[in-house]
Amino acid sequence: MIRGILFDINGTLSEIWTDETDKNVYRTVSAFLSYRGVLVDPEVLHGLYFKLCKQQLDDSKELYPEFDVCRLFEKVIQQYAVGDAAKMKKDELKALSETAAQVFRSASRRELKLYPNVKKTLDVLKKRYRLAAVSDGQTVWGYPELNAVGLTEYFSPVIVSGDYGYRKPDPRLFKKALSKTGLDPDEAVFVGNDMYRDVYGAQTVGIKAVFYHSNQGEQTHEGTTPDAVITDFADLPAVIKKLEKTK
Repeated sequence: MIRGILFDINGTLSEIWTDETDKNVYRTVSAFLSYRGVLVDPEVLHGLYFKLCKQQLDDSKELYPEFDVCRLFEKVIQQYAVGDAAKMKKDELKALSETAAQVFRSASRRELKLYPNVKKTLDVLKKRYRLAAVSDGQTVWGYPELNAVGLTEYFSPVIVSGDYGYRKPDPRLFKKALSKTGLDPDEAVFVGNDMYRDVYGAQTVGIKAVFYHSNQGEQTHEGTTPDAVITDFADLPAVIKKLEKTK
């Protein structure tokens, strides 16, 4: 019996596009930080962002490493803070790094909207199933973006890879969602748009996987076949019912 449905977020529930290569992003963040006593040239910030991100991933011992954007901006702030800003306390540094990360994300974001029929479908599903989310990304971005598209109330828990230092298809993320929802693998279905990170990842821990064929994500992965495929979210409730009848 299926009692819960786990969802990927970006590319599955919401369509999001960002451009971290746009130099205007770094001009915006640099200007913001200058008001907080952190003087870093936009060109320097541009190079630092990618350098520190790569450094985090290279230094990680995880098979599927995830970076920490707040820790990245903490390093930038500590290196380029002047005057009183150079003396800020730990909690002040943490708060400023989170704000800088959100300014960065808002400046780089080009699109954020729900895919068709997502909310109507979730309204139907929540009456019968426990809903949770397992997402690759950063909490400092993920929760505000969920709120922006009106989905915050639907999911408990929301597991975000940035909180753990590793990303899907790492089985630990799926297992954390199962543990927090009190579900066994055969009582859950995972819905995602990436054949490797979502479908393969969920199936490795014994969770049935529905592939949502969106305009994002890896469409194929060798040796991986989803338990069902949808191209319209409105079809999901019927697909879940069919999966309940399969062993």
